[in-house]
Amino acid sequence: MKLAAIDIGSNAIRFQVSTVLERNKKIMFKKLEYVRFPLRLGHDVFSSNSISEKSIAKFKKLMKAYKLLIELYEVDDYMFCATSAMRESENGEELARQVREELGITINIIDGHLEAELINKAIASYLLHETYLHIDVGGGSTELNLFLKGKKINTRSFRMGSVRMLEHHDSPVVWQDMEKWVKDHVKKEYGKVTAVGTGGNISKIFELAQKKPGQVISLKKVKAIKKMVEAKTLEQRIYELQMNPDRADVIIPASNIYINVMEWAKAKSILVPDVGLKDGMLLHLLERNMKQKKIEFKAKK
Repeated sequence: MKLAAIDIGSNAIRFQVSTVLERNKKIMFKKLEYVRFPLRLGHDVFSSNSISEKSIAKFKKLMKAYKLLIELYEVDDYMFCATSAMRESENGEELARQVREELGITINIIDGHLEAELINKAIASYLLHETYLHIDVGGGSTELNLFLKGKKINTRSFRMGSVRMLEHHDSPVVWQDMEKWVKDHVKKEYGKVTAVGTGGNISKIFELAQKKPGQVISLKKVKAIKKMVEAKTLEQRIYELQMNPDRADVIIPASNIYINVMEWAKAKSILVPDVGLKDGMLLHLLERNMKQKKIEFKAKK
């Protein structure tokens, strides 16, 4: 079975095709194709509340290209999800309608809670029966999820993200609200708190820390890497640290969100599974197809 997930974010649009493998009753995803296109929808939306004509033209071309890849790979099922930039834009719904009529593609403009649920699917296998604060920083929003003994007990989406901060559209009120939420919900009786970080920026910080998959990185190390990156020019970040141009300018704003949330929660380390929304979407598609197969099997009986 081949599945495709398209994550339409505020900073970039990610496309992934994976094939589902089963071995010894274990399910695995093998990546066949991954494309990340830096179409920064958040640049338009967070400054003018709408997606520009120039971005709309590029967006439609990109959706057409992704549709062709889906056809070429003979994908069995796929899902397009758009997050904060499209859900906040005045013309996001209209753009989704045009894409549906012109290309036959349905774009799901999801809210922060569904976004968090899908990402939670992707990180679930990495969590033990301890206390975790999951921090997912996107271009336009930050999702916080509190886990206690393997169960999610609280969740909240905030209009705070790396592109929004870069464009100086972050609000002091949102910062205060986020701090209050963390301090109110991460209680002392829950014991030691480990942060779990998802998003391209924390994955890059983890890579720069030269850690192996599955290891944690200390808050002290996150701060040290932020300081090192901050001391470099954008050009140095691109050529010396091998960052994409659209990563080089947002990594510091994103770092500030992770660091602040960890400090408020008194979390001294962060686990970085290197998964995100697209991985949760693939799991959702797998569950949907497995459920459908069971229904078909029962119908045949």
